[in-house]
Amino acid sequence: MLLLLAEYLQQFYSGFAVFQYLTLRGILSVMTALSLSLFLGPWMIHTLQSLQISQSVRNDGPQSHLSKSGTPTMGGALILSSISTSTLLWVDLHNCYVWVVLLVTILFGVIGWFDDYCKVIEKNSRGLPSYWKYLWQSVFGLTAAIFLYVTAPSAVETTLIIPMFKDASTPLGIGFVVLTYFVIVGSSNAVNITDGLDGLAIMPAMMVGGALGIFCYLSGNIKFAEYLLIPYVPGAGELIVFCSALLGASLGFLWFNTYPAQVFMGDVGALALGAALGTIAVIVRQEIVLFIMGGVFVMETLSVIIQVLSFKLTARRVFRMAPIHHHFELKGWPEPRVIVRFWIINVILVLAGLATLKLR
Repeated sequence: MLLLLAEYLQQFYSGFAVFQYLTLRGILSVMTALSLSLFLGPWMIHTLQSLQISQSVRNDGPQSHLSKSGTPTMGGALILSSISTSTLLWVDLHNCYVWVVLLVTILFGVIGWFDDYCKVIEKNSRGLPSYWKYLWQSVFGLTAAIFLYVTAPSAVETTLIIPMFKDASTPLGIGFVVLTYFVIVGSSNAVNITDGLDGLAIMPAMMVGGALGIFCYLSGNIKFAEYLLIPYVPGAGELIVFCSALLGASLGFLWFNTYPAQVFMGDVGALALGAALGTIAVIVRQEIVLFIMGGVFVMETLSVIIQVLSFKLTARRVFRMAPIHHHFELKGWPEPRVIVRFWIINVILVLAGLATLKLR
């Protein structure tokens, strides 16, 4: 929106041409989203408290969590509003990739909102029935996948790229739709599963989002893409504005979500952030790199799958409690220790993902 204004004012003063630079708009996007989160955060927390939109805690979980009961939830609305506002202010509104990512983020946030509404307002501990939840996730995920497949300008946009190998790639054809669906829906639910401790999910999501922003910038520049042997995706560079907004909004939310949390993001934030990360990774053809950088989310999800399968097949549990962050809590780790150590693991994994840019 402001880019259009700058383009108009450029005819009167050439200095406004500086807003054409993606790096500048990325920085402004971070600062805008961060400022909005910090400014609106106290008001939103107070509003959620006034409406008694608060977290209910499971009795069978770690006893230390009982004190969290009554903490405002659905704070993910703060993240989504900051991301959306900042993105629309600084992005090129003619870029279709930005609209795809933004719409997927908002729509998955709507699913999360209904889930939180059922839990908090209607006092249904199970939330939105799982079949409705996965139905709408599938509808939105498949719609995005089909749109990206139909509008792909070349085969490169639908080819699976194997990192760390120069010429390792696999044309997917219609299989691209299937892969995209699983990446978007899978990453959405993975972030949601991870969101169980104060700040545990938001920091990894922020780091992965920032790293994907680097991939977007490089993939959208033909010279960098050719030099690094990564797919050149025209227009993908504009997504750095969205990734920057995600980074700023998440950082602002972490101010209030850090231990002990003043507010939880709820499904409205977790489902949306995960879907956003998955969609961006698909666009820049870095699904495998997302799997590496999002290793914490993968670990949390696998722990749930392993726990369920083990109990059904052998009537025994592998972990004291799943997801795995609760396992370490029940082993005696204080919550801050679990959180920070998972953050450290995520930093290492993000660096490993970025290293694939040169290891080819």
